Amino acid sequence: MGLAARLAALLALLALRAEDLLGAAAREDTFSALTCVARALAPERRLLGLLRRYLRGEEARLRDLTRFYDKVLSLHEDPAAPVANPLLAFTLIKRLQSDWRNVVHSLEASENIQALKDGYEKVEQDLPAFEDLEGAARALMRLQDVYMLNVKGLARGVFQRVTGSDVTDLYSPGRIFSLTADDCFQIGKVAYDMGDYYHAIPWLEEAVSLFRGSYGEWKTEDEASLEDALDHLAFACFQAGNVSCALSLSREFLLYSPENKRMARNVLKYERLLAESPHQAVAEAVIQRPRVPHLRTRDTYEGLCQTLGSQPIHYQIPSLYCSYETNSSPYLLLQPIRKEVIHLDPYVALYHDFVSDSEAQKIRELAEPWLQRSVVASGEKQLQVEYRISKSAWLKDTVDPMLVTLDHRIAALTGLDVQPPYAEYLQVVNYGIGGHYEPHFDHATLSSVEAGGATAFIYANFSVPVVKWPTSGYTSMDRNSADPAAPTRKTELLPKSS
Repeated sequence: MGLAARLAALLALLALRAEDLLGAAAREDTFSALTCVARALAPERRLLGLLRRYLRGEEARLRDLTRFYDKVLSLHEDPAAPVANPLLAFTLIKRLQSDWRNVVHSLEASENIQALKDGYEKVEQDLPAFEDLEGAARALMRLQDVYMLNVKGLARGVFQRVTGSDVTDLYSPGRIFSLTADDCFQIGKVAYDMGDYYHAIPWLEEAVSLFRGSYGEWKTEDEASLEDALDHLAFACFQAGNVSCALSLSREFLLYSPENKRMARNVLKYERLLAESPHQAVAEAVIQRPRVPHLRTRDTYEGLCQTLGSQPIHYQIPSLYCSYETNSSPYLLLQPIRKEVIHLDPYVALYHDFVSDSEAQKIRELAEPWLQRSVVASGEKQLQVEYRISKSAWLKDTVDPMLVTLDHRIAALTGLDVQPPYAEYLQVVNYGIGGHYEPHFDHATLSSVEAGGATAFIYANFSVPVVKWPTSGYTSMDRNSADPAAPTRKTELLPKSS
């Protein structure tokens, strides 16, 4: 092979490799940005098409099997007829020697399922990874904690905060979508595998309750069963110190699977422990929520997120005001910016309608192809971390003239030089399921979401609710200058869908 041919082959190989890497990058961390979650709908639509073709093939096969069944059943209405009639006797022998074998070993069923498997394998590379399932489960737990959501309510598809006898609806989705027993089990198991029994137990309890209610109804798509849920919940209760509950659940497990020797040994162990310490039979285990070592202000920011904007209203503090701002800039004389002072110490101002709907849509379109998992600096490295769940993109003003116009508007309002190295490029962030960014030094404006969401100023002890920016899941558009503002925390409940 000549040099030119080898070079061409190398370039082709590199192109294919680049395509593979781009495809992998596009589907990784699906849970961390709603745009990626939305893209996951496309492969599922393809799978639905494959399943429809499979169902049609199976329906035709079952109709044929039903025809055969009805035909043979009718012949048994007169048990003596097949013997008395030589033709019927022949067909009886033929059926037993040939027809039944063909029915039992028919290739049609395996061909139908093989076509479905082949189609699945073609789209499998575009599907979310197991890490996405874990990330999505942790996101639900995060929402559960930050907004004090009731697990039983979540399983029914409602978003309620229950404090004592008070029940508060935090979000009313247009369509109620309940979780299955297997859904609840998978969420609980993610926490269980992390040794987080505070979250594991209520989700596994809900899974057990739902599995009990539908016991005996087999669902093809389920991975777990009542026995699995009882097994995990029993051990979680034991680890949490509730031996009596662990014993009761283990005994129930043995009712369904009496031959399980491991569970039988566990029952003997729990009985012995209770016999040695009878007080454990009535003791109520109190499970503490796992602490986050790096985050000392968790209770503060969660309280601020729950109030969803706790700044005083204007008539209570007259020094807070609204105005039209030009900053003495000729650029803003004909179109001043609407300013709202919402806090004095530290000084915090909110500028309304700074970005138009059309500009917001354009920014979203420009950023979407470049979204990558958000990272944080750790020395000289950039790391993905659990306390920042989102995808982000950086846009230079050379990408589109509209960004130059936006830069001029920012500079006119702030009086700052927004060009590097004095400021960063425009950062667009798309938050995923339960997307958040724990306290950090930042300055940002936020978009609206269907429920929840705020920037919490931890040390000033107030929060600012998100403001309208009509794009799907985009909850931050940052232009960070050299001087950091107060540490902030962003947590989103349910970003607006497109």
